[in-house]
Amino acid sequence: MVVVWRAASDLAHPFLSSAFQDAEADNVRHVYPQFADIWVREVAGEVIGFIALIGSEVGAIFVAPTYHGQGVGRALMDFAVARKGALTVQVFRANAIGRRFYEAYGFVAIDECTHEETGQSVLTLAFDPAT
Repeated sequence: MVVVWRAASDLAHPFLSSAFQDAEADNVRHVYPQFADIWVREVAGEVIGFIALIGSEVGAIFVAPTYHGQGVGRALMDFAVARKGALTVQVFRANAIGRRFYEAYGFVAIDECTHEETGQSVLTLAFDPAT
């Protein structure tokens, strides 16, 4: 799962430092699984994507870059919506890949703040299947 996260995260977040990404990789391995519900998508026993939910917030959704555009992310999000209904997510404003995905899915921006560790602008997005 961390291999998928790193490949997809490096592609989506070229504006983040390697040191920050390295620290986040450690968090993906050891911290986040302690409080997030995580589901994976596999092909032939290999993880190709995952979604992590913290309550009704999407804490992470990442798909191996070789599987981008094949519906894996949409299927993971559909699964999360079926389980939780309305969802929120935070995405770096500079993450064009993530923002395109969320916009296409139907998420709308509801807030913006600064990510303290990186100084980057972060958008909070919301999706409500009832609308």
